Amino acid sequence: MIIVSSPIFSRHVNPPGHPERVERAHVLEAVASRWSLRGGQTLAPRPATDGELIRVHTRDYLDQIAATAGQAARLDPDTFTSPDSYDVARLAAGATVQAAEYAVANGEPGFALVRPPGHHAEADRAMGFCLFNNVAVAAAAMLAGGLERVAIVDIDVHHGNGTQAMFYDDPRVLYISTHQSPFYPETAAAAENGTGAGRGFTVNIPMEAGSTDADYALVHREIVEPVLDEFRPELLLVSAGFDAHERDPLASMRMTTEGYASTVGHLRDVAKRHGALALVTEGGYELAALAGCLDASILVLEGAGSPSVATDSAPRGARAAAQARAALKPFWRAI
Repeated sequence: MIIVSSPIFSRHVNPPGHPERVERAHVLEAVASRWSLRGGQTLAPRPATDGELIRVHTRDYLDQIAATAGQAARLDPDTFTSPDSYDVARLAAGATVQAAEYAVANGEPGFALVRPPGHHAEADRAMGFCLFNNVAVAAAAMLAGGLERVAIVDIDVHHGNGTQAMFYDDPRVLYISTHQSPFYPETAAAAENGTGAGRGFTVNIPMEAGSTDADYALVHREIVEPVLDEFRPELLLVSAGFDAHERDPLASMRMTTEGYASTVGHLRDVAKRHGALALVTEGGYELAALAGCLDASILVLEGAGSPSVATDSAPRGARAAAQARAALKPFWRAI
């Protein structure tokens, strides 16, 4: 396993009081340092190239973000740049490509510990704290490199609207999201399942506020894992947001650190059956919870056993699974 990260990610600075704050970068640094002290391999990030970025973003948008270099700018009501943000965002996208490339080449997980996050960024629009769509850049790069089937599983509490839009008509990319609903960005009903040749390759599982480890475990067992097994991804990318944690200030979920470790463990096992696994950080705004989830996930990726979560009392998960199954049954035999 390899971790791709750098202290440079602290140079993206949001205004005072913003939840996506510099201290999150300090958490990523500390987690990477603990990994390194145990003898783990780390890699410094390199910037994404223009060619990698414009596979998913428009040239005009790339020029727009480049024009913010050296200055502070407000791109939408909650998305900002500081003088170094453009360069830092390119590093975040490049680090995610590196994690994916390592995973495919070596058969071991890669984990990009980066900020700013990416899954809300659209082809021509910054939003939701995100500048470039890191996981989408990596998925497109790996397709360009010869892979035929890439899956993205988004475990952030918010729906990755940008990631979904970028691959909505592409059957080579399976996008699966579990997210609080209704909630920002107010997208991703279960009926949103792709268009054209991509019909069925977008899998949205809206979760009710208050969902627990058991609810998430049930939808992963009944929907996420069977669909992944039927798709057989050569690479499984995880948008690893930890803001469904019970202590996170931006959401209303009741996931625990153990629940997140269990989820990562199940995704690790699916990836082992079919191909490679790479992860990239998204949200997670309670610092201690973020650190705990990252440490626990890394232990699981190293090969430690993942916590077991019982699903015998998961009413919200059962409703979410039933809703998703009704929308997806025409496309997937496994559910």
